[in-house]
Amino acid sequence: MLGFNWLAGCKPTPAAAPALQMPEAWFEINGFVKIGNNGVVTIMSPNPEFGQNVKTSMPMIVAEELDVDWKEVIVEQAPFNTAIYTRQFTGGSQGIRQGWPGLRMAGAAARHMLRGAAAQAWQVPVEEITTETGMLHHKASGQSAGYGEMASAAATISVPEEVQLKDVEDFKIIGTSRKNVEARKIVTGQPLFAMDQQRDGMLIAMIAHPPAFGMKLKSVDDTAARAMPGIKDVFTIKTFEDGYERNYFDTNTFPEMVAIVGNTTWEVMNAKKALQAEWEPISAISHTVGGFGRSQTVEVPSGLENTTDHLARMDESAGRPGTVLRQDGDPEAAFRDAAQVIERTYTAPFLAHNCMEPMNCFAHVTADGAEIAGPIQAPEFIEQTLSARLGLPLEQIDIQMTRMGGGFGRRAYGHYMVEAALISQKMQAPIKLMYSREDDMTFGVYRPAYHATYRAALDSDNNLTAFHVKAGGIPESPLGRGAANRFPAGAVDNFLAEEWSINSNITIGAFRAPRSNFLGGVEQAFLDEVAEAAGKDPIAFRLDLLKRAGSNPVGEENDYDAARYAGVLELVREKSGWGTEDQPGVHRGVAAYFCHNSYAAHVVDMTVEDGKPVIPRVFSAIDCGIVVNPDAATNMVEGAVVDGIGNALFGAMTFKDGVPEKNNFNTYRMIRHSEAPKAIEVHFVENDIDPTGLGEPPFPPIFGALANAMYKATGKRVYEQPFAPHLEASVQEAVG
Repeated sequence: MLGFNWLAGCKPTPAAAPALQMPEAWFEINGFVKIGNNGVVTIMSPNPEFGQNVKTSMPMIVAEELDVDWKEVIVEQAPFNTAIYTRQFTGGSQGIRQGWPGLRMAGAAARHMLRGAAAQAWQVPVEEITTETGMLHHKASGQSAGYGEMASAAATISVPEEVQLKDVEDFKIIGTSRKNVEARKIVTGQPLFAMDQQRDGMLIAMIAHPPAFGMKLKSVDDTAARAMPGIKDVFTIKTFEDGYERNYFDTNTFPEMVAIVGNTTWEVMNAKKALQAEWEPISAISHTVGGFGRSQTVEVPSGLENTTDHLARMDESAGRPGTVLRQDGDPEAAFRDAAQVIERTYTAPFLAHNCMEPMNCFAHVTADGAEIAGPIQAPEFIEQTLSARLGLPLEQIDIQMTRMGGGFGRRAYGHYMVEAALISQKMQAPIKLMYSREDDMTFGVYRPAYHATYRAALDSDNNLTAFHVKAGGIPESPLGRGAANRFPAGAVDNFLAEEWSINSNITIGAFRAPRSNFLGGVEQAFLDEVAEAAGKDPIAFRLDLLKRAGSNPVGEENDYDAARYAGVLELVREKSGWGTEDQPGVHRGVAAYFCHNSYAAHVVDMTVEDGKPVIPRVFSAIDCGIVVNPDAATNMVEGAVVDGIGNALFGAMTFKDGVPEKNNFNTYRMIRHSEAPKAIEVHFVENDIDPTGLGEPPFPPIFGALANAMYKATGKRVYEQPFAPHLEASVQEAVG
């Protein structure tokens, strides 16, 4: 390959060159803040980073309360240390929400200590010391000093337990757009990922796992593999000891595998192909999973599963009574007396996470401790697993959080870290474990397969009198008690929510907006059908229900704020010009949803060009409270829109006799650049509510908005994901 860059000869201007002069000495003010003698500030970012930009947004919160010039800030990834940083977990769209008070307090406490140092130096009351972008002032005496001048003295002052925080209207950094602090490193290819790790004496390891779910290792002939160039050893590893109680994130499809270790990735990959492994069926087993204050027994059935059987079994389960999660009024009587009943069933397949960076991990385990460096969303949980499996106390395990090439929930499950550690322990050497794309895509921890049936009853005046949802999946339901209490619960007099599930030996895990990623889309597609049957505009129909939920709600456990929910619908209606502009050839779909403490609404525009569907524009309205970094927040919503459209159109993992039928991107279809929306307009509701979730809430409703736009473009509704095969056929029929 031959590459060139026409900018390579350009010399950076002084403004473009790094401006910060490193200090001669650093002074640690608290666990989050270090200040150099020249006023340069280092702020530690506590949470793992995989593209959501917390490594910029979290330090912005600290810097705001510290009252420092952002240009004087250096950001570093904090070490894994829950004693200092408490919640170092990226997931559930909780990073900024739960970190908000602590991050603000860290900055405010450091500022208070700097003011205290200045007050002591100038012999004036601390209340008279003010700050402004890294400077300390005593206006009465005219004295001033930079933070660097007071840093050493400030470091000796006790950290206050409580301190006054800024008023929202005084924010100077929060609410302004700041570029990704790692942007330069990313575009210049500097080492940020675990795959970049290089150590003296480091070996490369790969694993071979069973080819099908429902199978396990019986035996292996490694003679040919051991004889290949560069190969150091071949052996089996067992992730969990017998009887071990797994924690919530110890999901592992294949706990016993073959490890191949050698000098280089290429040599190990070739040796892996030479393995002669024999596999055998598993027996039905159960294991205990603990965490979050409870334990449960997970039943794992035997057998080799098929997608066709999954669909048939879900249809069968949906026909039987489910577990009632919520019931308001008398739904049975309301449906019996209805003037019109609308009933629809929706299905969605298993989905693979397909992070751009496959699973990998560096490990160096000795008798004195374990050094682990890898992409992990939940380090606290995997540290406990490593301690139990390696026989080392927690304090001897050092987990270094590297940048992740995507996560989407997949990297909450850190079995690959245990595998790497066990291989290193066996080899008595530092190793880097590498998954191939095929290893990654066929290892499990998928989004479950789902099924939902909705019913709605309308009276003779086209009022919604009853609503019923029965949802289930393999191996879990998408509903749960939380979702059962969401809209339109609370807006309908007669409401019923039921769930069911089917056990499986195919392992599943969190996938961006767990459960909601299915339920939010199909619910919103169904509500559009109900609105159409009632002869009402889809946005007006939803707003009428939300008005009822706000003014005279049914039940007391409704898990949403009706006014905020209505707010995103009103904002997206305004910004998209919904119902006010006649655009020939443009077909529009709308959807809105609440999950992870935030509200999101989308309008999708669709046209048909040369017999193919095209999405010229998407309008998005989000209420996530205070937006810390508008640039990063907009990027996250745009990513959710593209990701959601891609999964809705193409995402599917299917199985035949337990074997995943797709193992790389040549068969697992992903969205392409030409298929993404040409433009995405993102608008945020402005309020002073503390930040809530953002990574996940925009994702579920894009499925519904897309489905509703497809119906307007083709005249046909689609009830099965992925949409693409149905959409293409409907478009051809419509234009033909």
